[in-house]
Amino acid sequence: MTNDVPEAGGIPGKRSLRPLSGVLAAMSVSLTGTRISVVALPWFVLVTTGSATQTGLVAFCEMTPYVVVKAFTGPLVDRIGPRAVSWTTDLASATAAAAVPLLHSLNLLSFPLLLVLVALIGAARGPGDLAKEVMVPEAAERSRVPLERATGLAGVIERLASTVGLAIGGSLVALLGPLTGLAVNAGCFALGSVIIKLALPRGMGHAAGEAPSPPGETGPGYWRRFGEGFTFLRGEPLLLTVIVMCGITNLLDAAITSVLVPVWARESGNGPTAIGLMGSVMGAAGVGGSLIAAVVAHRLRRRLVVLTGFLLAGAPRFLILAVDAPLGVVLAVFAVSGFGAGFVNPVIGAVLFERVPRRMLGRVNALGDSLAWAGIPLGGLLAGAAVATAGLVPVLFACGAAYFLTTNLAGLRPEWREIDRTRGRAVVKQHPKEDALQGSADVAT
Repeated sequence: MTNDVPEAGGIPGKRSLRPLSGVLAAMSVSLTGTRISVVALPWFVLVTTGSATQTGLVAFCEMTPYVVVKAFTGPLVDRIGPRAVSWTTDLASATAAAAVPLLHSLNLLSFPLLLVLVALIGAARGPGDLAKEVMVPEAAERSRVPLERATGLAGVIERLASTVGLAIGGSLVALLGPLTGLAVNAGCFALGSVIIKLALPRGMGHAAGEAPSPPGETGPGYWRRFGEGFTFLRGEPLLLTVIVMCGITNLLDAAITSVLVPVWARESGNGPTAIGLMGSVMGAAGVGGSLIAAVVAHRLRRRLVVLTGFLLAGAPRFLILAVDAPLGVVLAVFAVSGFGAGFVNPVIGAVLFERVPRRMLGRVNALGDSLAWAGIPLGGLLAGAAVATAGLVPVLFACGAAYFLTTNLAGLRPEWREIDRTRGRAVVKQHPKEDALQGSADVAT
């Protein structure tokens, strides 16, 4: 059913779910391919080199460009528009990913060349993921969907892709080998590029970009636009608190995923099967939580939802591993944690989209994501060193306490009261000649 009337937020066009469906579909195939690669790429390196050190180096070479490039491409996303950035970077990721199995089959793939290719994949994925995130609020407006529901559906897609992608990746690697998994990854990126390029309306993404400069006037340069995003973010205490909190919790999540759970599985005798079960149970419960959040989160008090979600998602996972509980109890706790985690991102995403002026969304989101992800490469390194020094159980207790204190102390800060006041905020559209440095003035209270 369509209706040619102006859409919410002043975006003209037909009333249709096509914009939001297109963005979510592109997210789903790209994220699924990435999760397949999470299984296929490390296994490919292990079976071809036999070196765990080189396997870790490959992961580092992919994630470091991802974080760094994502941080610095925000102004370009705002300037060019997220639709154009999304389909071009997905195409670049597909090309680099396809080169790995192709060059290996031709006996031309050296290890240094592999590092270059995975670095290119990470560098392209960063702005590609950012561009899709930036299009969510405009897609929600065009589709007449509440923002919390749209971000909740994006969270469902992310968690479902993680669960399904890992399962598909494991099956492909076991049955057909890692090169097949890498080829499917390339195909997923290519499909995501096609969806964004062909399925989304041509005007999609222009509402998020900066208005063109009037004839005879020069628009702000790259570094000025980058500085505007940094200045705006520095003037938003609530967003800064959320970013710092997520940075610490992401570091702790990386520690438990990459080191603490595998060490626990080995020392407890449950083996690698338990690792897969724990991840699957938590992922499936997270999908359920995200689905419920997509339906009801916009009706609930945000502060209560976020703090309760973090309370369930954080410390219990560490503590249950520390007390040597049976595997069934561990799986139950991880399921509850996943369910709680499903409520967090939809609310935080909605707050970000509401508080940031649309024309600055790319650069601010890029900076925020990069700062929040900065601790992920360090999580495994720090956890490994701590376990080697103090043992598994003390580290689990310390990480659980750190998670609990981080989320609750952040929630007690006075700026967190604003999280329930952002609902209904709207971006005030400025005249193109107005100084872009006004930042917060673009957000109406």
